[in-house]
Amino acid sequence: MVDYTEKLSIRSQCRMLGIHRSGLYYAPVQESEENLLLMRLLDERYLDYPTHGVLQMQDYLLDAGYEVNHKRVRRLLRLMGLLAIYPKKNLSKLGKAEYIYPYLLRNLMIVRSN
Repeated sequence: MVDYTEKLSIRSQCRMLGIHRSGLYYAPVQESEENLLLMRLLDERYLDYPTHGVLQMQDYLLDAGYEVNHKRVRRLLRLMGLLAIYPKKNLSKLGKAEYIYPYLLRNLMIVRSN
């Protein structure tokens, strides 16, 4: 939307559009070829083993001959949107208690301390 051939200055055009000039000139850095290769390997491994997390993926890459640390693997997995599949807590179901104690303070008026 910013036109460099316009009589109006770039500063004025950016002010009218409500954008910063630094955002106009910024070109995002692309991922390196090595990171793209690692991401492809991680994606292939994830399709075979979706339960593997960051450390298992790091071990896989180390066995494949790539020297990577867990922080880089975690960043790449987050960038791709991959999460390990594992059983999570199910807090919505009641426990197997024989007797569930009632909440005794439900209808009590709290009007003073202690």
